[in-house]
Amino acid sequence: MKAMISTLSLALSLAVAAPALAQSTLEATPAAAPTAADADAFIASVEKDLFGYTVEASQVNWVNATYITEDTDAMAARINAVGTEKSVKYALDAAKYAGVPGLSPDTKRKLDILRTGIVLPAPTTPGAATELNTIATDLQSQYGKGRGTLDGKEISGSDIEAEMGNLQRTPAEYAEMWTSWHNNVGAPMKDDYVKMVGIANEGAKELGFADTGAMWRSGYDMPPEEFAKLTEKIWQDMKPLYMALHTYVRWKLNEKYGDAVQPKTGPIRADLLGNMWAQEWGNIYPLVAPPGTGDLGYDIGDLLTEKGKKPLDMVKAGENFYSSLGMAPLPETFWKRSQFLKPADREVVCHASAWDVDNKDDLRIKMCIKVNADDFITIHHELGHNYYQRAYNKQPFLYLNGANDGFHEAIGDFVALSITPQYLVDIGLLDKSKVPSADKDIGLLLRQAMDKVAFLPFGLLVDRWRWGVFDGSIKPADYNKAWTDLRREYQGITPPGERPANAFDAGAKFHIPGNTPYTRYFLARVLQFQFYQAACKQAGWKGPLHRCSFYGNKQVGAKLNAMLEMGASKPWPDALQVFTGSREMSGKAMADYFAPLKKWLDEQNKGKPSGW
Repeated sequence: MKAMISTLSLALSLAVAAPALAQSTLEATPAAAPTAADADAFIASVEKDLFGYTVEASQVNWVNATYITEDTDAMAARINAVGTEKSVKYALDAAKYAGVPGLSPDTKRKLDILRTGIVLPAPTTPGAATELNTIATDLQSQYGKGRGTLDGKEISGSDIEAEMGNLQRTPAEYAEMWTSWHNNVGAPMKDDYVKMVGIANEGAKELGFADTGAMWRSGYDMPPEEFAKLTEKIWQDMKPLYMALHTYVRWKLNEKYGDAVQPKTGPIRADLLGNMWAQEWGNIYPLVAPPGTGDLGYDIGDLLTEKGKKPLDMVKAGENFYSSLGMAPLPETFWKRSQFLKPADREVVCHASAWDVDNKDDLRIKMCIKVNADDFITIHHELGHNYYQRAYNKQPFLYLNGANDGFHEAIGDFVALSITPQYLVDIGLLDKSKVPSADKDIGLLLRQAMDKVAFLPFGLLVDRWRWGVFDGSIKPADYNKAWTDLRREYQGITPPGERPANAFDAGAKFHIPGNTPYTRYFLARVLQFQFYQAACKQAGWKGPLHRCSFYGNKQVGAKLNAMLEMGASKPWPDALQVFTGSREMSGKAMADYFAPLKKWLDEQNKGKPSGW
């Protein structure tokens, strides 16, 4: 999945402490019993301080991500150390103010954001914060420098991702790439990751949480245990659809590769699904497409190539979508300061991310764009972050974020759902005569499900694993076994071969060394369909839901912007209601979208083994 770098998330997520801070910010807690007025003054001081800090921190971290050297690693570690010291200090102070009588709802909300918003909390023990941030910075840089092999030759992270989706490769080559990447990137991180978990847990306990995972689950306007139950309920509601897809895909892979490679029963071999982490399966759609109806007649990547489109043209197309909704063009600095291509002369983090550097309009994306369908969709997604960031830039500092982290991910995803054949016609990529007819609907839905539905269990298990690591129910010796077991339990997949005792396969997924909470992506998968269904209703769409494109509808854009402008200023059900009319996060819209496919899959799967 992709990442978003916002000013608030940066301030509250970086891990460390080092340089001394100005006395004016560190001595914010009054000696006498604090009053509501003291709490108001504390919040005002914090917001002013963090606003300025995050601009410098964003600039330094941008340089580190786009120019990885020992020096930029050290610079990032130092500035992030300041950030963690600030965020931990402010979180501890916020806890002291939380019980003050007479707090305004606004101040109380901001205190809660300060207390629960840290991703890696450093304890106040001297030196602990510095060690934590050094480890966190090094883990991310290790990932950025990661290499696998193909035919015995070294291959970079972005290239190996692309090759995992190359259907011309053999099962042996997939296994080599999968195994080398997980061994080379994941395994060396394990000892440092264990240390990092221990330090972060000490910090979480100082803030009054049982562990870091419990703190993560506290940031959703509901008790942490209630949030865990909500996500599990949504998954259970969607599980029958996933199971039907799994059954169908496993059978098709068996037909392609035979029993020796992919048996008819049991889990699917992880490296055969077209993605390093088997989180999205769209790259193998040609292998599972139903004869006739499955041939959509076009590939977005091919269309782009045929039209001579370059990476920058793809970004311009993404901007054009948002402009068609009535949103202002991206600032000129976006085009000057973003990283669109992988530089040939230095190491960079290619993992796509969207940045808001100055809390106003210094918006950027960081990608290593390739002219293909995946990156075309990713661009629409990343720009969703940027437009969200700009929409709420007039909010107070502590509200410069999404209604919850799933909202931020869902905005670009729901716009990307509108990349329908008609949209491709509208922007001149697809000839109108080549729009798939109604009898291709199952193919269109199956292609979407290979990414959207296939992702659901992975979106849930990544943090399920981390919650167990943080609360100690998963011990370091069992890190890899627990990871593999969860992937089998939720996804029904298995590694291509036996894993060694020292493996740390979780570390081969960016969001683990990058310390990015992952449940947000699960929520985004659900929310994007709620947003999409609401937008299509507002646009007066009458046809099948999956054919709807609201491209060019300024009424939808105005209502969407009304939600985006709220930022984190209100509980997420309030924001959800503004755009969708509902206060409940639910998988119903997603189920409605894929209902015709579910019926078709059930027919195809009759008599075939299900489950693993």
